[in-house]
Amino acid sequence: MAARMNILFSVNAAWNIWNFRRPLVEALIADGHKVTILAPRDDSAPRLEALGCAVRHLEMDVKGLNPLQDFKLLMRLRQHFRELRPDAVLSFTIKNNIFGAIAAKSEKIAFIPNVTGLGTAFLSRGILEMVAVTLYKRAFRNLPVIFFQNEDDRSLFVERGLVAVDQARCLPGSGIDLDRFAAAPYPLEHGAPVFLMIARLLRDKGVLEYVDAARRLKSVHSQARFQILGATDAENRTAIDRATVEGWEREGVIEYLGTVEDVRPMIEKAHCVVLPSYREGAPRTLIEAAAMARPLISTDVPGCRAVVDDGITGFLCEVRSAESLAAACESFIALSHEARVALGCAGRQKMENEFAQSIVVDAYRRALQDLARKTTDVAA
Repeated sequence: MAARMNILFSVNAAWNIWNFRRPLVEALIADGHKVTILAPRDDSAPRLEALGCAVRHLEMDVKGLNPLQDFKLLMRLRQHFRELRPDAVLSFTIKNNIFGAIAAKSEKIAFIPNVTGLGTAFLSRGILEMVAVTLYKRAFRNLPVIFFQNEDDRSLFVERGLVAVDQARCLPGSGIDLDRFAAAPYPLEHGAPVFLMIARLLRDKGVLEYVDAARRLKSVHSQARFQILGATDAENRTAIDRATVEGWEREGVIEYLGTVEDVRPMIEKAHCVVLPSYREGAPRTLIEAAAMARPLISTDVPGCRAVVDDGITGFLCEVRSAESLAAACESFIALSHEARVALGCAGRQKMENEFAQSIVVDAYRRALQDLARKTTDVAA
């Protein structure tokens, strides 16, 4: 275990830490470290404080691309780092990674980012991509460790010269609590198949393709049900508004389930969980569903294909193609009850072998031990 350290988490929403990084926070506190969360304060803040960590509000424009606002964020991060003087900053989400790394370097503070996704700017094939690449290259140069959520993203950064091979380490997403997301009995053999998509309602998540595929399939399989669970009107440029969703409901294409604190009951009732995303870091909803022994359908893109073994734990389809997604759903409908159960069991086994949260916690512990060792060597 590393010597006791003052550790700062930096992220664009406190709920991100509560939902995805809580086991890491709990482990570091149990190890005796002081933990502070630097993020825009929301309803998750009191729960994080109850774990034993401090929460400091970070003012930031989460979705904007205004250079002036981003410069102000850089200055705010620098000021917070200067005041808190952490031994290490563990950072997540794009702006916190890029501007946090630059701010930490100016304050000579160790900084460990986790590339949870690349964002539309990095993949835009235009001026925004050039800016993003330049910023990443400057921000990540000479950092001790950079975590990636899938091998595709890690390889992309290495190939483009944004990080060195010895900097880049791959994690299985955020890991999964295999006890909390335990394998659930599969729904009874009889009854209409229930497809469930869990995601923020963003175009980049493939929501439009999912709705179009549902429309195609319901013309043939009228009893099939297509559900969507997730927030509308999100703080994102590709968000889908509530009025659009209400239109789909009136059409009878989808069932909108809103949002819930605990997704497990919804996953348990589903026959198959679907995520036709354009690209992911590590899709949490697919990982949770596989852990609960549910078959998956997703796109053959970075992040998603790391979770879904085509034909073994579910099916992969072409990205941005409602036709291909509908064909994958058709293939699932044609399966026997026993074959569907087998897909789910294989997914659960994959999560046990590759995605346990202990793998992620141990990787961060090793990174902090390395930092502490280097600090000791320098001091000596």
